[in-house]
Amino acid sequence: MRRSRKLRRHAEPTRKALNTSQRDILAFFDHPGTSNGPSEAINGRLEHLRGTALGFRNLMHYIARSLLETGDFRPLLHPRTR
Repeated sequence: MRRSRKLRRHAEPTRKALNTSQRDILAFFDHPGTSNGPSEAINGRLEHLRGTALGFRNLMHYIARSLLETGDFRPLLHPRTR
């Protein structure tokens, strides 16, 4: 009896998480071959930048550095690098 209460208590957060992300989980099966790899790669770069850029005092410098890190700023710097 006691074990089942403990199991239910630990299973409840998992049940809530699955119910919350049910649409996302089912969308995975509707669109085979899709991946969130590119967005995770950009997110990883930005997380690394955030960790190394704690000394930025100017928000515009941080935004410019973020764009530079993710590769969206390079054509503006050097038009021949396309």
